[in-house]
Amino acid sequence: MKLWGGRFTKEENQLVHNFNESLSFDQKFYRQDIEGSMAHVTMLAKQGIVSEEDKEAILIGLKGILEDIQSGKLEFTKEHEDIHSFVEANLISRIGEAGKRLHTGRSRNDQVALDMKLYCRDEIKEIDRLTKALMEELLKIMEENLDTYMPGFTHLQKAQPVTLAHHVAAYFEMFKRDRQRLHDVYERMNYCPLGSGALAGTTYPLDREYTAKLLGFYGPTLNSMDSVSDRDYVIELLSAMSLIVMHLSRFSEEIIIWNSNEYRFVELDDAYSTGSSIMPQKKNPDIAELVRAKTGRVYGALMSMLTVMKGIPLAYDKDIQEDKELTFDAIDTTKGCLALFTGMISTMTFRKDVMEASAKKGFTNATDAADYLVKHGVAFRDAHGIIGQLVLYCIEKNKALDDMTLDEFKAVSPVFEEDIYEAISLKTCVEKRAVIGAPGRTAMEQALTLFHQQLDGQRTLK
Repeated sequence: MKLWGGRFTKEENQLVHNFNESLSFDQKFYRQDIEGSMAHVTMLAKQGIVSEEDKEAILIGLKGILEDIQSGKLEFTKEHEDIHSFVEANLISRIGEAGKRLHTGRSRNDQVALDMKLYCRDEIKEIDRLTKALMEELLKIMEENLDTYMPGFTHLQKAQPVTLAHHVAAYFEMFKRDRQRLHDVYERMNYCPLGSGALAGTTYPLDREYTAKLLGFYGPTLNSMDSVSDRDYVIELLSAMSLIVMHLSRFSEEIIIWNSNEYRFVELDDAYSTGSSIMPQKKNPDIAELVRAKTGRVYGALMSMLTVMKGIPLAYDKDIQEDKELTFDAIDTTKGCLALFTGMISTMTFRKDVMEASAKKGFTNATDAADYLVKHGVAFRDAHGIIGQLVLYCIEKNKALDDMTLDEFKAVSPVFEEDIYEAISLKTCVEKRAVIGAPGRTAMEQALTLFHQQLDGQRTLK
């Protein structure tokens, strides 16, 4: 069934149909299309544009189509161009003449704009839920590892000692911003385009505020040309998802490194690892690697959508149909990455002893040794040079600063006394960093209280 055939005298070429059709992918929002049609016909009846009898027949017919699609009784067929024509054709075949009145006062342009908004809105809620679930898992890891010492890195070089809780908290902050961005997208997009017609509204006395209320929007959009051609919310969602998967990819990269034989900071659960077909000793971090790789798919969707929209004049153009496949794929990819990553870290074992040993052997307490000298009257620049000599000596002797004798310390500077060992212990190095945002236990406990408040206080999207 074509919704536009009256103007044409020739049948559409099959190749043109195949190139033009969208049912193969926009069937994904059949539920949103039917939901929008139910709200539209309810409004039409309220305004006296269609009769109550026709409204009831249409609602019953649409409900039946929805149930039959969900049960698998009704299958999508190739002769229909898109989900709109599929639903309308099935409605007319079921209820007859009344079904032809459903499209009164609307265009496929505002209909597809509505469907896409409803679909993206639903998916934002699900992505938000998955991100929150990941953050809850991160909180558990933090609470269990306030005293798990490990090296902090810059340039992938061991730098200063931190705790696993502090390291994981950095990712909590990233995902907290991600949720804020999702909420921002939701707030800006939650206005209803239905009633905008093809581009210039309609002469029918529609109640757009009522339709918006039925569909859970804050209100109607205020410019019909923008309404049918706006895909900013799609781009914003793709951007927000790109940041989410970028953060997942960064964390995955660290897990891949930590899982290596050289680090051995973590042990991945068998359910989230694979082996080698030829090397029996291998246990590969495939989930982390795939999350890292799939980030590119989401980036690609964002760049594709920006490219699609960059040259489109007002109002609607067929180019905009390209918003669906890549957005659907990016959404599915992001949700899959979030769910699998959360499962992976929730079953992962942290090798606390190895982490602590790594921090000790990496001279991560060198800055604290310099601070010790400064507190005993040595200028920082001189202290920096003295500790540099000590580090060079330790490298030559294959030992850590903690393993040096007091005589070895004094051989480089007579300022050192017995209390140097307490000053450069990992516990002291971490605990003295007590300002909010630092890794010390007091600071981290403050941060955890705030994290819980922020996570519990951020409203759930409905």
